[in-house]
Amino acid sequence: MPIATLGAVVLDCPDPVALAGFYAGLLGGTIVAEEDWVDLRLPDGRTLAFQAAAGHVPPLWPGTEGAQQLHLDLDVADLDAAERAVLDLGARTLDAADRTRTFRVYADPAGHPFCLCAG
Repeated sequence: MPIATLGAVVLDCPDPVALAGFYAGLLGGTIVAEEDWVDLRLPDGRTLAFQAAAGHVPPLWPGTEGAQQLHLDLDVADLDAAERAVLDLGARTLDAADRTRTFRVYADPAGHPFCLCAG
């Protein structure tokens, strides 16, 4: 029997409302904001949360200094279409060189790495 269940994945960032908007555009859901904390309540019942962090320094990928800290793997049906959509939302590509893999790595607007994975 587990000791706990996962309540939410929380990302530190400079602007929780803006980053929640990015992920709402990507994953759907409803944004619920409270001061320096924002919940994105996803259609499947899970919560992705965003916390204001003064002096937030984005993780580096790849690299050892300021390592990524956390990343999300997001399954998609069409990598090319999903890439266009996340770039339109404000993501930036972190691994533009290799398009043969079944995943691609991006940074959200606050610099957190995430992967789009062929699913």
